[in-house]
Amino acid sequence: MIIHLNKEINKNDAYKFSEKVQGKLIFNEKDKIIITSSKKNDYPKSYNKYVDKSFTLESDIQLASRQYKKHTRNVKINNVEIGGDSDNTLMITGPCSIESREQITKCAGLLKKLGLTTLRAGCFKPRTSPYSFQGLGLKGLKMLSDIRDEYGFNIISEVKDSSHVDDVIKYTDIIQIGAKAMYDHGILRETGKQDKPVLLKRGFGSNLQEFVQAAEFIMSEGNQNVILCERGIRTFETKTRFTLDLCGVSYLKEYTNLPIILDTSHAMGYSYGVPDLTRACVAMGIDGLLIESHPNPKLAMSDASQQLNFEEFENMFSSLIPICKSVKKNLI
Repeated sequence: MIIHLNKEINKNDAYKFSEKVQGKLIFNEKDKIIITSSKKNDYPKSYNKYVDKSFTLESDIQLASRQYKKHTRNVKINNVEIGGDSDNTLMITGPCSIESREQITKCAGLLKKLGLTTLRAGCFKPRTSPYSFQGLGLKGLKMLSDIRDEYGFNIISEVKDSSHVDDVIKYTDIIQIGAKAMYDHGILRETGKQDKPVLLKRGFGSNLQEFVQAAEFIMSEGNQNVILCERGIRTFETKTRFTLDLCGVSYLKEYTNLPIILDTSHAMGYSYGVPDLTRACVAMGIDGLLIESHPNPKLAMSDASQQLNFEEFENMFSSLIPICKSVKKNLI
């Protein structure tokens, strides 16, 4: 149940109300909302004077449900918008990891050449092996910030644990929560207290209910600027790295009100299949793409097999434009 409070209520009374119904309180300049379990469908009548309107929902997917908000939420990333009334498909590209200033400057040159707006690169890398490259950390974030200042790009980078949140917020424009951190409630809650957009990746062993409920953890802290990212799930198939769940994407488009971005690089795991998979995604009318590109993938310090070189990326990008137009989308 979602209860919208009116302007007359003060924070102390709102808190008492939320405690009475065992709910979660969002109280800020924009929103005064109490969210309770879907099993609750009523509240004490003595609080009627504070209630503007209420919504009874069928499950604990509430703030992200189309039952609550019919239209896709608009997420603004500085001068770029996705979701809502926007017809943009946002292309986010860059290397898996920032490795050097020379490397990231070359990547910035690719974005500038194609007129793109958003650069990705990992600084804190949650690797499976402790002996793999773990990222440049704060040094890498500062390099990305320099690139943003020089080129005007929006920057996205991943939070590895909750201790990195402040640094990532300071130096980037979108906070990425990776698949391995989807269940990290510390990260979910901390990013929920911010007002910057959060890109939440689906855990590779998570079902759709768990995925969206992770988004609800962020939203219930007050941050409604959440973007879902499908990046492939683990199945019995071993010839590709993961299996991109396009059926799941259709479900998310139908039943949730959050913008959806697809990461075909991690799903496929091999660069040869990324362009075809990406074209299929664009045909679904999605809100964005997350594609890894690198000046020389063979020399990449992480995920070398799935990153496109610049020529491959440009060829793929050109092929996406007419598909975007066919579904009334603009590739930016």
